[in-house]
Amino acid sequence: MHNKHIGSTFTSFLEAEGIREEVDLRAKKKILADEMLATMKRNSVSRMELAKRMKTSRTVVNRLLDPEDTSFTFVTLAKASNALDLDLLVSLEPRSQVRPARPRRR
Repeated sequence: MHNKHIGSTFTSFLEAEGIREEVDLRAKKKILADEMLATMKRNSVSRMELAKRMKTSRTVVNRLLDPEDTSFTFVTLAKASNALDLDLLVSLEPRSQVRPARPRRR
């Protein structure tokens, strides 16, 4: 049996499967959720307290912190960052075909 993915990159595999954008979006959402959760833990902020600070429901906060749920709004993210005293930084950069590996921090 021939494997068409042998020798290909992980990115090209995701593209071939038609899921690259979804996987990329979920990875970015997980990073955001992890950063918010770490800040909440460090500052002893519960989900209910975050919801109160954001003037929203705990359900909205749960969706925002769920790495699988990528359907949050920019307004919700801005409210959360403000409530956690975080700067929200957004950037768009041109994609490169091959991204150099980042050196590991030790």
